[in-house]
Amino acid sequence: MRLSDPLLRKTAEKITAGERLDFEDAMVLYRSSDLNGVGLLAHRERLRRHGLKAFFIRNQHLNYSNVCRNRCVFCAYAKNEGDPKAYTLSLEEVRDQLTCRASESIREIHMVGGLNPRLDFQYFENLLLLIREVRPEAVIKAFTAVELDYLSGITGYSIEKVVLRLKEAGLAMMPGGGAEVLNDRIHKALFPKKITSERWLEIIETVHDQGIPTNATMLYGHLETHEERVEHLLRLRDLQDRTGGFSAFIPLAFHSANTPLAHLPPTSGVDDLRTIAVSRLLLDNFDHIKAYWVMLGEKLAQTALYFGADDMDGTIVEERITHTAGATSPKGMSREALMYLIESAGMVPVERDSFYNPISGESHGNLI
Repeated sequence: MRLSDPLLRKTAEKITAGERLDFEDAMVLYRSSDLNGVGLLAHRERLRRHGLKAFFIRNQHLNYSNVCRNRCVFCAYAKNEGDPKAYTLSLEEVRDQLTCRASESIREIHMVGGLNPRLDFQYFENLLLLIREVRPEAVIKAFTAVELDYLSGITGYSIEKVVLRLKEAGLAMMPGGGAEVLNDRIHKALFPKKITSERWLEIIETVHDQGIPTNATMLYGHLETHEERVEHLLRLRDLQDRTGGFSAFIPLAFHSANTPLAHLPPTSGVDDLRTIAVSRLLLDNFDHIKAYWVMLGEKLAQTALYFGADDMDGTIVEERITHTAGATSPKGMSREALMYLIESAGMVPVERDSFYNPISGESHGNLI
């Protein structure tokens, strides 16, 4: 492998030898002038793990309320109670959303929302029970660590009891939101009312201990430094060493429109691809790295499959949160369109369930 940046060679040697990368290695990857070299290292690791397989899922996003007491600086989605654009879905409205594509096979319901002070614990249990009734074939992936902390606060239950009750109602997996960047400086500047980094990690460890897998994310491209990104990744890696409960990592490119940070430029394609590559190389105990097409756009998400990503997420049906912040990607995508993106990128599409089991008889091409 030819690397134009000599500083990359030592890091490449460690990767080849199977040695774990450290903070300084990650900074070399971020600072290197050889983007192609960084991408090649990440792609080689991706090929070692998954060959040319690129995973996707038929999923549906559901956002039960945009009323949120936290009002994070970076968020365009949240509204105060009484705002003309504020909403909270009734159970019947949720039923309507779940049945709007009744003829389609949905494998996963991805559900998150704001911290609405008017919602009690029974509302959330009823949401899960309703999803199980209407979409019994779908895995329910719902709630962030922030939402679990809220439910613990309003009930007085421990996180363990909250998870147990939700699990009994149908919760099978959790998304990875709410961490943003695990850093006190960023927390104070952008989301001071949200749980701390330590609390987020504590809750996720408890969730893993209760047998619920989660994803992990990082919201990047706002006020954080590269050093703070790397620290975030290393804290996730440390937790994964202890629990093994993370299923996938999703770098989330920040969209600033309609937020107090609207003066910030969007992330560049180079930064997006480099961040995916660094994530693939540093998170050696994570099986999967997602190229979230909603935030990256379809074409860059295709390119990301050659920079370490192996998953394109899913059909989504209707994405609201990122589009409120100015995303120009479609709000949803058909199974056929996702397969086309993967195949036209030279990869082999593999439809999966929430736990990365291929859907029998529905993979395409020759798996490599």
